[in-house]
Amino acid sequence: MTSDDLHATIERVGERFDLGEYEIDAYLTVLEHGDLTASQIADWTDIPQPRVYDTVRSLSDRGLVELRESRPMKVIAVDPDEAFSGVQSSLSEMVSELEARYTAPARDTEAVSLVKSRSTILRYFEDVIEAAEFELALSLTPDLLARFEDRLADAVDSGVSVELLVTPASEAPDPDEYEYLDVATTARARRGITTPVVAVADGEYSIYATQDALRDDEDRYGVIFNRSALGFLVSGFFGTVLWTTAERTLAADGEDRPFPRRYASIRRCVKELQALGGDFYATIEGRDIETGSTRVIEGEVVGFSFEGGERVAGMTVETDAGEVTVGGQVAAIEDIEAHEIMIGRDGPPER
Repeated sequence: MTSDDLHATIERVGERFDLGEYEIDAYLTVLEHGDLTASQIADWTDIPQPRVYDTVRSLSDRGLVELRESRPMKVIAVDPDEAFSGVQSSLSEMVSELEARYTAPARDTEAVSLVKSRSTILRYFEDVIEAAEFELALSLTPDLLARFEDRLADAVDSGVSVELLVTPASEAPDPDEYEYLDVATTARARRGITTPVVAVADGEYSIYATQDALRDDEDRYGVIFNRSALGFLVSGFFGTVLWTTAERTLAADGEDRPFPRRYASIRRCVKELQALGGDFYATIEGRDIETGSTRVIEGEVVGFSFEGGERVAGMTVETDAGEVTVGGQVAAIEDIEAHEIMIGRDGPPER
């Protein structure tokens, strides 16, 4: 529906329902009795006699009653199914279109957005999940897991690496009864309703909300980072605070994606490569930590660092110019802050 069509529909629906107090009283009274004269309407309501004729003619113009020009004039109720048949479909289409416009993410307008509508928060979660091209990190309640199950399965099927955190752990589906590897490559559970709900696509496009935001009886808010460089705040929070403190693994070793692979999180990259073993080659796009300029390096991965309970990760790449150390977001010790990492088996992948 175009903007002009939606505007016209709202006007049409508004005209039908724009009833004054006298019109409402008269309409309900005629509906109750089937047909009445103008004098009877005045007797049954508080509408002054001089206003009755204008009132019923207004109802007639809206198609809610028929006027039988007899002596005295009769006001006859139109069957509501017939009276509102045209507006029902228009109203349904209008509500659907308004809901879509109300909840549709607008990533191109602002780098950071604050939303307070439950439906908008849920719509953003859907959008973040569907936007992931190669990496997705999520903290979801069991209810949200059920809601987005099909979308997560589609992401896994398309080769997206999915780290899934389910909270509270006490309510997470039993891994003996639930196929976590259908919706995630790795799944863990974390205690407590204090754990926020989070979704991060490719380390960049993300949403953060409290669990209270999805309860109808609580204040709601969600923060969306719309393809913003600030999105790494949510990604880093997920990787260092939430994921590393999850006390139970629900499913793992679901990682069977082919090479080359792309990563936004160096923590995830290093952990997977260490587990797989063998020779790896990297093409890394990032930022020089001293000059701030963009750097792209290629070469063989010759070393890993993985410390602090998965909180600190890094790698060393042998390039034509020598060894270069690579860290994650806000790296300070390494040479490069990695933004996108591509890993191959036989040589550095092409960008």
